[in-house]
Amino acid sequence: MSQKLRRCVIVGGAGGVGGMFATLLARSGVEVCVIDMTPPAVELQFEQCDITAPTKKASAAIKTADMVVLALPESVALRAVAFVGTAMKPEALLAHTLSVQSPIAADVRALGLPLEVIGLNPMFAPSLSIVGRPVAVIIQNDGPRTGELLRLLSDWGGRVVRLGAEEHDQLVAAMQALTHAAVLSFGLALAGLNVDIAKLSSLAPPPHATLLALLARISSGTPEVYWDVQSANHRAPAARAALAGAIERLNAAAKDESAFIDMLREAREVLGTELAPYQELCARIFNGPLSQLSRTAQEEKQ
Repeated sequence: MSQKLRRCVIVGGAGGVGGMFATLLARSGVEVCVIDMTPPAVELQFEQCDITAPTKKASAAIKTADMVVLALPESVALRAVAFVGTAMKPEALLAHTLSVQSPIAADVRALGLPLEVIGLNPMFAPSLSIVGRPVAVIIQNDGPRTGELLRLLSDWGGRVVRLGAEEHDQLVAAMQALTHAAVLSFGLALAGLNVDIAKLSSLAPPPHATLLALLARISSGTPEVYWDVQSANHRAPAARAALAGAIERLNAAAKDESAFIDMLREAREVLGTELAPYQELCARIFNGPLSQLSRTAQEEKQ
């Protein structure tokens, strides 16, 4: 059991990310209390309330906690941080799991809270295991409880990647907003081309099949999650503008072979020293389950 994180409150612990951290902390021997409007999936201490209008029991839990985790949508977390932060005991740890880090970091600075403060953004779906997967960590106010939480993350098998708040938002805009925008634009373009999807699938080479698989995953996901990716991050508009500009460049380069070759080289150079590892990753993907799945689907149609 953690000696510095004996009691923890997870606000929003019935959600995916909050539930993941609640389960991991409880398994490590930490006493966990979930505050949410709905009960968590696992059996833990639970106080039902809206954190912006907390009950007496919720307030008492926050005041005695060694760590409070805000696993909430950004709009709710930004409203809650002042109450939660001022209610916590001095030098406790305030953690939050927002996908955009700069606004809440600014609010914490403005409040001048006497707390350790850390942002956590697991870069994977909470239904997946944390083992081997990256967790972006933004340390705003460091201290012993922060160190203990980082130790726990490592013990759970997570791969800690430390970033600044603005750096985090820039990278996430590239990793998520740009990626999702590219895949969704691909799907909309297919719709505009009015192709026969069954025939397309029967012919699809690995790159196209991979994009179709990504389109299936993203378009079938929770709309609010993908809306948040595109709307909440102040860096997302620049990512989408870069995508639109790249398409315009491609249109122009398609008329000039020399310009196209230069553009392809420029795109390749983005990968720098990571070029060879990603070439190898692509080869494994195309020779692995996706390729087999594509062949099986074609065989079943015959």
